[in-house]
Amino acid sequence: MNKVRAKKHLGQHFLKDQNIAKNIAFSFTANAPKTVLEIGPGMGILTRYLLEDKTQKVYVVEIDKESIEYLKDNYPPLVHNIIEGDFLKLDLTGIFQAPISIIGNFPYNISSQILFKVIENRDLVPQLVGMFQKEVAERVAASPGSKKYGILSVLLQTYYSIEYLFTVNENVFDPPPKVKSGVIRIVRNSTKTLPCDEKLYFRVIKTGFNQRRKTLSNSLKSILLNLKPENEIFRKRPEQLSVKEFIELTLLIEKLQTNN
Repeated sequence: MNKVRAKKHLGQHFLKDQNIAKNIAFSFTANAPKTVLEIGPGMGILTRYLLEDKTQKVYVVEIDKESIEYLKDNYPPLVHNIIEGDFLKLDLTGIFQAPISIIGNFPYNISSQILFKVIENRDLVPQLVGMFQKEVAERVAASPGSKKYGILSVLLQTYYSIEYLFTVNENVFDPPPKVKSGVIRIVRNSTKTLPCDEKLYFRVIKTGFNQRRKTLSNSLKSILLNLKPENEIFRKRPEQLSVKEFIELTLLIEKLQTNN
């Protein structure tokens, strides 16, 4: 098989530039787990460099049957480590017993969902290197106060340190996407558990940002109900709050609910 056809419904844009592929493949830090899972390898441009590092055990997950056949034909060492299926439906803890590193040139249409799944499996995934639509990469790495700072930024930054590595132009893909791409690295931080109710914390963040132009006292009415918070934090808008302040906010709401 010479080449895999890029399929629009799978969001496939195959990277052609070997130097960029090499840079992405070698972007893990030295202490990243040596069991590596690549999402959506396509024709294996990243896979080739991942396999070069003999200290790594490389697995790939691929939904496209044509790509799977191509990988089997061109990367014999990979044959027994190809997971056929949808990454979003995988039971990662059922497949991997020890921590893994995740890497990929991620399909734009599911890239945010990939990150939410990583958050859910954060104890298994201490490191991820990925190429995203530039806007998504910037959103993930955004700081409080930025217009790009949102739900994904706060949730990921709760458990990971994020570094925007470099930008990739459209012309190095086949077919070229309509937008630029950005490569980021996320590395697990020391936060094991939160001092507040985690479900409430997630709910506060999502509810707050769903009406991001409003102050928190207005956007969180469905959580606060008839409670009348006095703290000045409620007069802020969600994009003004750091992770630490969102934790403080959740603790305040817990206290208000308990005292009511």
